Amino acid sequence: MKLWLPKIFVIRCWQFLVVMVTILFGCFSLSHSKCDFEAIFNFGDSNSDTGGFWAAFPAQSGPFGMTYFNRPAGRASDGRLIIDFLAQGLGLPFLSPYLQSIGSNYRHGANYATLASTVLLPNTSLFVTGISPFSLAIQLNQMKEFKTKVDEFHRSSSSSSYHGTGIGGVKQYLPQVVSQIAGTIKEVYGLGGRAFLVFNLAPVGCYPALLVERPNNSSDVDEFGCVISYNNAVVDYNNMLKETLTQTGEALSNASLIYVDTHSVLLQLFRHPTSYGLRYGTKACCGHGGGTYNFDPNLYCGNTKVINGSTVTATACSDPENYVSWDGIHTTESANKIIAQAILNGSYFDPPFPLHQLCDIHSIG
Repeated sequence: MKLWLPKIFVIRCWQFLVVMVTILFGCFSLSHSKCDFEAIFNFGDSNSDTGGFWAAFPAQSGPFGMTYFNRPAGRASDGRLIIDFLAQGLGLPFLSPYLQSIGSNYRHGANYATLASTVLLPNTSLFVTGISPFSLAIQLNQMKEFKTKVDEFHRSSSSSSYHGTGIGGVKQYLPQVVSQIAGTIKEVYGLGGRAFLVFNLAPVGCYPALLVERPNNSSDVDEFGCVISYNNAVVDYNNMLKETLTQTGEALSNASLIYVDTHSVLLQLFRHPTSYGLRYGTKACCGHGGGTYNFDPNLYCGNTKVINGSTVTATACSDPENYVSWDGIHTTESANKIIAQAILNGSYFDPPFPLHQLCDIHSIG
């Protein structure tokens, strides 16, 4: 089985304040399951990081991983991420982090995503701003180096086994972010990628972490409690992304650039959680403070701190399966599963993409 030259890539974009991240992956084939792709490579931030950040900076503790793994598993959720469900739906194993040396298997690709990674790397101190050093450009270079090493391996062996900015400040960077994504697509196209599924931006105006600091102006809050200005900026970005994809696709012969509207799915989850079997939309499961959002920017999920003379811990709820938001910033396993199901059935592809014809779609439990 050839390790390199995946035939499908997926780009996904997330924004939290100024943090704009892209993930890129392609699926692969197994002898017992139909799938017309060869390998999977993932680029991004905490929304698709399967353990890279905590492999580089070991520190994760409970309650992360409580729902599925029964232990911290390097994921910013109570359980599986969307990318885990997508792999499962295609009959594939979970993707190993590129930075994790123990227990990883790179036979079918690698995951370069790390928590707090950005598309554009600011010219400021990384650890002061809380931004990961593994930007999209670094992750792309990691993949290039991986390809070089794999090529060298194939030449020497027949074996293929490998074991704080306001909304205006954010909006001014959107064209650069879209341009960087388009440039990355072109580079991966040059490496053999031909089908790209590009995930749009989430409705961050509904994130509990933003809502606790929402503007006092009630006219900037919609009937569902989400910040209108932030979500409007997301719509502007998504429109820009979609237009850029069309233009980029026209310049790449025999390439398919598919826009995936996961924004619509997540927006409905935040607005109407009960319609999907959940109870809480804009309230975090794991946090401190209770109230409408259960999010305290000074006490993140799982952390302990002395506040007003008392030692308090941001603990997890006992029923994360009823929540959309895990920790105010990331989604729960339940929400991730719903989003992944929507992706796998192809309802949110534009233009349509025959994923179900290219791979056997497995049930995700």
